Formats: sequence, structure tokens, C-alpha cells
Amino acid sequence: MKSYSVVESPNYLRSLLRLALPALAEESLLLFVSWTDWWLAGRYLAGDATKAAMGLMSYLMWLIPCAFAFISIGALALVARFVGARDWEQARRVANQAVGLGLITALAMTLAMLWLSRPLVEWMQLRGEAARLAGDYLLIIVWAVPLIMFEQVGAASLRGAGDTVTGFVAKSIVVVVNLLVSIVLVTGWGPFPQLGWSGLALGTAIGHGLGGLIILGVLLRGRAGLKLSPSAWRIRWRDSRRILSIGVPGGLDIMTLLGSQLIFLSLVNSLGVAAAAAHGLAIQIEACAYLPGGAFQIAAATMAGQFLGAGAPPRATRAVMWTLLVGGTVICLAGGVIYIGGESVAEFFSGQQSDETTRQAGALLRIVAWAMPALSVVMIFGGALRGAGDTRLSLLVTIAGLFAVRLPLAAWFCLEGEIARVGGLQIVGLGWGVTGAWYAMFADLHVRAILLLVRFAQGGWRKSAH
Repeated sequence: MKSYSVVESPNYLRSLLRLALPALAEESLLLFVSWTDWWLAGRYLAGDATKAAMGLMSYLMWLIPCAFAFISIGALALVARFVGARDWEQARRVANQAVGLGLITALAMTLAMLWLSRPLVEWMQLRGEAARLAGDYLLIIVWAVPLIMFEQVGAASLRGAGDTVTGFVAKSIVVVVNLLVSIVLVTGWGPFPQLGWSGLALGTAIGHGLGGLIILGVLLRGRAGLKLSPSAWRIRWRDSRRILSIGVPGGLDIMTLLGSQLIFLSLVNSLGVAAAAAHGLAIQIEACAYLPGGAFQIAAATMAGQFLGAGAPPRATRAVMWTLLVGGTVICLAGGVIYIGGESVAEFFSGQQSDETTRQAGALLRIVAWAMPALSVVMIFGGALRGAGDTRLSLLVTIAGLFAVRLPLAAWFCLEGEIARVGGLQIVGLGWGVTGAWYAMFADLHVRAILLLVRFAQGGWRKSAH
């Protein structure tokens, strides 16, 4: 099986591009699928209720894969460390234990989703037709959860071993299937039934299910020095504890981010369907900057972990700085694109020119475009800390930014009337609507960027134990 260690290469840029470009292509394919879903919904399933439901589903389809983050983060960090140390046996043990933990988690999550899908939609303050659509979508996608686990945990292990190509190839096949199924079932093309909204959900479920099967099949055969064996999936506490000691803080970091995002979304949804539709549409377009950041985050995590495993902390630092330089440039360029052309893209998705939803989405994108340098630092340095195993500090930064900055400011900026009392002091909302919520997002990104810069410069992340 071919090795993908970056330790033996003296060229940081070449190693970075070899890791980041396949991941960037993979993230771009995912964005293309998401945008196609929005286009189909805008053209064939018109109305703000559909857009509001799509906005919630965008968050939840982010939440479901990330529910396995406490396993995949630990697996990536440990596999990278062992590959850097050329300890292939331990790397394979980690990959198999991660899958064993993932299967238990997938079963629990499937049962929870079947039980809580409707209450979750109600808690997110969607009402009427939008709530019905969101609940129907969840009940279709839930059956793909176990295969989504293989897609996430297996791909993370491969990335830790330095192989981002396999995930890209698998995702390319998934994207084609997802697009074809969604298009034919939404439109009723040819002999296929016209299922409308349910067709979108079925396309997503079938696509992710196929992705999980592909990753599972590749790892059962062996790839990048890793090989899965079902007999090795039995939980061994010593090995699982090593994964969870890194993965649980890292997973809590991701879940804290997602939980706060859902609270944030519920605030926006409380402003009405029009605000929810504009917010959801703007989030999808902003993804053209956010998702490339995910590719460079993966590269930073892999390079930091492998160089630290090889006992070369200075090389780990230089590799992360190269990642920030290249990845930050890409993210900022994407920010310029959404600043200039965001409203035009919103019109394309909604199928309506110069309506209130598209105008509002364009205004929101012009706010967040100025936060792209901060987003670069948050994603790339955050990835480096996770790859190094410094997940506890990353969790604290996330909690500080989201719960001390974003959510309080979002409530203050976007709501009207009295929102809280502190002692005898009455706090009254400014009533800026969904625009105020995005100003709070802007402030949060800058606070987290400053905190991560301080940690990276201090250097304690390079001493984190695996």
C-alpha cells in the first residue's frame, strides 16, 4: 500500500497543494450539489417556505456528518502522528477502533433522529409549510446516517495518512449520482416520477450512502497504509480512550459551533419566513469562501500532526504558515467575489430578480465579505491545533467566541423590545433584524481569530500529547 507521508518532502508548498487541492475539489463538488439543490428549489419549488426549509436543512446536513467529529478528529490526529513516526500498525489500529466507535454512534444517532425529527424542527421555530417540509426531509435522510459515518470517519483516517485523493474520487462519484437523482426526481424527467421536495432528500440520501460504501470498500481492500478489518472493530478501551481523549474536546468544539449556529438560526427564524429565506440563501453563497477554507484546514491538520509525530515542531510551524498564506489568499479572493456578485448569484438561485429576499441576501454577503481574513485564521489555525491534538484550547476559543460574543450580540442587534434584565438594568434590542445577526457573526469571527493567533504564537500547541 502506497505511503502518503509529507515528512519526507522538503517542499512545503508541494506537500500543501497535494493535500489541499483534492480536498478543495471535493469541497467544491459538495458546494455545487448544494447550489444545484437551491436552484432546483427556486425554479421548481417556489416560495419562501421552501427556501426557509432549505436553510434549516443546510445546517442539519452540516450537523449530521459533524456528529461524528469526536471520532474523526481523534482518528485524523492519531493516524497523522503515527504515520509521521512510521508506526503503521498503530495507525491501522486507530482506524479500526474509530470505525467501531462510529458504528455505535451511528446507531444511537439514527434512533434519536427518528424520535426527535419533528420536535427539532419545532424548536428551530419553523412553522407551517416550512416545518412540514423540513420534517419530511429529515425522515428520508435518517436512513443514510450509518453510511455517512463511514464517509466521515474513513475519510478522516485517510486524510491523517496524507491521502486526500481517495475522498475526492469518491465524492466525485457521489456528486454525479446526487445531481442526477435529485434532478430527475424533482422535475419528473422521462419515466421517473415527479417527487418534488422529496426528490431532493432522496438524491442527498442516495449520494451520501454511496459515498460511505465507496470509502468502506477502499479501506477494506487497503489504502495509504491503512486497512479495515471487521474483526478489529470490537471496542478496546485503551485504544478508544486515546481517540476520545483528543476527539471529545475536538468534537465538542464542532458540536458547540453547530449548537450555537442552530440557536443563532432560531433567532433568525423568529424574525419570520422572509428573514429565514434571505439568511439561508446568503449562507449557501457564503459557502464559496467557507468550504475552500475547509480544504486548507484539512491540510493544516495533516501537516501539523505528521511533522509533530516525526519530532519536527519547527517544520510543523512553517507548514501551517504556508497553509495560511495560500489558503488565506484563496478565501479572501472568494470574499471579493461574493462582495461584488453575491446578489446576482442570489437572483440566479431564487429565480426572481430584485425581490426582497435576493436584495437582503446580497446585503448580508457584503457584511461577511469583510470578515474573510479572520475566517482564514479561524479555520486554518483551528485545523492545525486539532491536528496537533490541542483540542481543549480550540474548544475554549469556540465557546468564548460563540457564547460570549455571537449569540448575545445577535439577540441584542436583531430583536426588538426588552430581551433581558441584568440587575435593575433593562436591555432593549436594537431591532436591526437579520442584518444585526450578521454583524454579530462578523464580531465573533474576529474575536476567535485573535485568540487563535495568540495561541499559535505562544507555541503550546506544539507540545500537545497524543
